[in-house]
Amino acid sequence: MKIKEPKKMSKKIFAALLVAGCGASTANFTNTSFNPPGANPVTLNGAVQSGGTSTPTPLRNARVLLFEATGGSPNLLGAALTDEQGNFSLTSPKGTTGTVFYAAAEVRPGVRLVNVLGPDLPNSCTINELTSVGAAFTMNQFIQPDRIAGNPLGLKIASGMDDNLVSPVTGASGNVLLSPPNADQSNSLRSTRALSNMLVSAVRTGDTEQLFQLTTPPGGSAPTDTFQALVNIARNPANQVAALYSLSKGTEAYAPGLAKAPDAWTLTVKVNDTGDDTRLFAGPANTVFDKNGYAWITNNFVQGTPNGGTFDVVLKPNGQPADGSNGTPRSPLLGGGIKAGGYGLDIDPRGHIWLSNFTWGNVMPNPGSVTELDPIGHPLSPDDTGYPADTLYVQGIKINPTNNNVWLASYGNDKVVVLPGGNANNPKSFSLPALSEPFGVALASDGTAWVSCSGGFQSEGPPSVVHLRFDGTSITQVRPAINLPVGAALKAAVVDSQDNVWVASQGGNKVYSYNSNGDLLGTFSGVGGMNSPWGACIDGDDNVWLANFGPLTKNSFYSGCLTKLAGQNAARRPAGLAAGAPLTPPTGFTLHSAGAEVTLHNGQPLYSAGIGPAHSFEPLQRLTSVEIDQAGNVWATNNWKPDVDVDSAPNGNPGGDGIVIFLGIAKPPAPRP
Repeated sequence: MKIKEPKKMSKKIFAALLVAGCGASTANFTNTSFNPPGANPVTLNGAVQSGGTSTPTPLRNARVLLFEATGGSPNLLGAALTDEQGNFSLTSPKGTTGTVFYAAAEVRPGVRLVNVLGPDLPNSCTINELTSVGAAFTMNQFIQPDRIAGNPLGLKIASGMDDNLVSPVTGASGNVLLSPPNADQSNSLRSTRALSNMLVSAVRTGDTEQLFQLTTPPGGSAPTDTFQALVNIARNPANQVAALYSLSKGTEAYAPGLAKAPDAWTLTVKVNDTGDDTRLFAGPANTVFDKNGYAWITNNFVQGTPNGGTFDVVLKPNGQPADGSNGTPRSPLLGGGIKAGGYGLDIDPRGHIWLSNFTWGNVMPNPGSVTELDPIGHPLSPDDTGYPADTLYVQGIKINPTNNNVWLASYGNDKVVVLPGGNANNPKSFSLPALSEPFGVALASDGTAWVSCSGGFQSEGPPSVVHLRFDGTSITQVRPAINLPVGAALKAAVVDSQDNVWVASQGGNKVYSYNSNGDLLGTFSGVGGMNSPWGACIDGDDNVWLANFGPLTKNSFYSGCLTKLAGQNAARRPAGLAAGAPLTPPTGFTLHSAGAEVTLHNGQPLYSAGIGPAHSFEPLQRLTSVEIDQAGNVWATNNWKPDVDVDSAPNGNPGGDGIVIFLGIAKPPAPRP
């Protein structure tokens, strides 16, 4: 990361910082501050060092700069050189910010380390290889050649995820990554150590040649410093995987590292705490983010049973359960008629959350219903029934932001229902052929809706894609239905910025793409790890992400993965690639165990109560949705456990155990209006 002259600093002072390089005298530089009149200075003490789990090596005469991230050029707040023990002290004119603070340390030419300090400046910090790994991956979407910059919400979400990976104070692994369901239940903790070990030799000796060679992007330029090398890995996680793994084995400065090479250098945080261990995650189905970055999540089951749950979940932007403080929601969500949450949920222009109610086991909405909550999770729909609204077993929900029309895929009675202006007492319905069983809803820019008709869980009915219009009074069909082969088992439908619609076919193991006229643009399968996709979303570059559920066939055992495909927008997809080209490796983006058994938040094994295998080592399971937050983190829902024979048995235990968050790997979509 190069340094650009800050706007609020004189060229004379900035030039002095640039020439005060490694080995220079620390006179007049050890504690340089830039305090405007009236500032309330805050002292930041810290250390720059190499190594973590072994005895660290202090890095002397490293140039440390403290920045406040903005939407443009960062504000330089203070600077210092480290002493013989690698320690430094500087003063900042402020201790809090609406964005985030970060510190960069230049150890020698080409060797730069970074630490994200968050919106509140700590009293002390440690800058090392591990903090640099955290910064490169969590801030991936906001790193430019000379700065970290972006919108305040996205920066703060990324900073919260950075805290999950590494402590900005100690420079050691964060408590979230050290604890279940992370630790050695997945390989991400060890991956952070392996990535850190890749830098150690370059940091200590200045020999960057091999590191820079291996982290040069395909067709791109070699990095010019160690932090940019990490950023290149985060942005090209499937590049040179085996060679970088070999490089990581050259030292055990951070131990223990990976026992084998990953499929790609992605980092994840897994979360499984709903806020109440009597209501464990059990089949999270879909996710939507509110304007504050909170994740609202529908939940299918009671963990350990085949029965539907009577709660949904809301998590903070960092993945921890929302606690109700300062006028925020509290998890788990109760009341409003929540029964066996389905796939559908959305947020209306008032910030109200609408959630679908489906049915499993002995929990059934009667006759059918949706739930409405206010922005802090208080029920607005009746606790006993929700809103029936001419529905039965609702799946997809989408809300038009301009007129608040609520579109519902009523799976159980073969209808599409619109609640005009959000009025559940005046539902308008459109009947589809018997056994159509509509599942997903996507809204085009003109307010029309594309609906994927699944034909049933195993697609025993006629699968199709229908295009509908609501004129305020009635629903009509825009064009004839697009009929697809029996067995397609259509699931999610999404629309990109050019009004092309993408439909996931779980049964057909493919995804279909149509333009706004309903013309087929392409059918894509067998690439990027695609395996019976269920959920889909569009990133800020108009590329397509798929959540893979795996096959629903006898003797099927499946470890989940995410697939990314190049979109239809030629101006935004990677140069030289056609629409539908894979942007993930043949394995997809995966998550494997580092040897520890997967457990629920209460410590019980994933398969509990004597149902299923005695042990499971699959942290990523059967996925039904994939959604992207404003920091580019990709949230994937573990909806079903891996073993379909056990999970679909009459007394089975299907509910997956939480959310796996892939850090910083997607261009954030446009924020909600």
